[in-house]
Amino acid sequence: MTQSRTASSIAAATASRPFHALASSMPPTDIPNLKPAQRVQDAFLVMDVELRTLETGEAFTILRLGNSTGEIATEPFWPTRQDEVAGVKKGHPVQVVGEVGVYRQKKQVRVQSIRVLPRDSLDLTAFLPTVGPVGRYWDTIDGWRRSIVKPRLTAVLDLFFDDDEFRHRFELCPASIRGHHAQLGGLLKHTTEVAAIARAISRTSGADHDIVLAGVLLHDIGKLAAYSWDGAFDYTNAGSLLGHVVLGSLMFDQRLRLEAKPPCTEEEEWILLHMILSHHGRLEYGSPVQPMTLEAEVLHWADNASAKSTSVADALGDAANFLEGSVSRPQWTLDHRRVYRQECDWGFVPNDPIT
Repeated sequence: MTQSRTASSIAAATASRPFHALASSMPPTDIPNLKPAQRVQDAFLVMDVELRTLETGEAFTILRLGNSTGEIATEPFWPTRQDEVAGVKKGHPVQVVGEVGVYRQKKQVRVQSIRVLPRDSLDLTAFLPTVGPVGRYWDTIDGWRRSIVKPRLTAVLDLFFDDDEFRHRFELCPASIRGHHAQLGGLLKHTTEVAAIARAISRTSGADHDIVLAGVLLHDIGKLAAYSWDGAFDYTNAGSLLGHVVLGSLMFDQRLRLEAKPPCTEEEEWILLHMILSHHGRLEYGSPVQPMTLEAEVLHWADNASAKSTSVADALGDAANFLEGSVSRPQWTLDHRRVYRQECDWGFVPNDPIT
């Protein structure tokens, strides 16, 4: 890949870089499979700090602890224990000793002791969930890029995806902070899924598959500027103020403006900008405009399909959602819908010669 300072520098202005200190050789606590009354003694990353107030006006704190396997909340630190968590912030690595309890069908850690660890003593990215090796995703995306037959479309995509630093950041970035594909590499995995779904829809709907693919690859570039992964996943200031949809459109426009000779026509730029700005589909979901082209419509539904199906799969795979029965607790990632864990075998018998 050729090196370009432009696409990467625009995204990197508000982004963070991972730590590279040595991580512990011990396997992390398997959070999803913790059992009630099980002892906990390990290092965790503080994923969130929730400050709440009682009706009496007294404040209490709940920490959300996490590692590469998942997350779990602590029991409340009531007013008499506030000094134990004074100064503990999101993104801090902490050593925790305690045991697992259950409150309202949710597991939580009853913390007996907690102390903040030096940040430079640990590889904080080792505490974050990851999609694993990303080579297969790049192979797929780059193969699809090579199939594009429109030279100006290829030239636009090359401004971003032939930039080594942009690719590095793209393959680290999560696709969300706490929702679907909230993993290191989540954005690259999500983008590959959206492209696969969108290409299938394009074949049945008659959409231009080259334009659809370009829209897929560009639609979430704003997340590189909107999210940080230096410690816990979080929003940058720019992400909080503008959101990834607007940031993506700004990054796209600014990058094209840096070229002495535009790689595409003005109308072609508008078409791609429209796909970035409309991919959430509805104004109330963060899109400044709604889809007006067939390709933008395909992108919107493919993006939604990847996000929602992953959220359902994640909810079904989390044992903490099914402490009682086969129906889960309401899931905020699914608009507070519940999911059902089916256990029917439909008559299938493994290794049955008849089946």
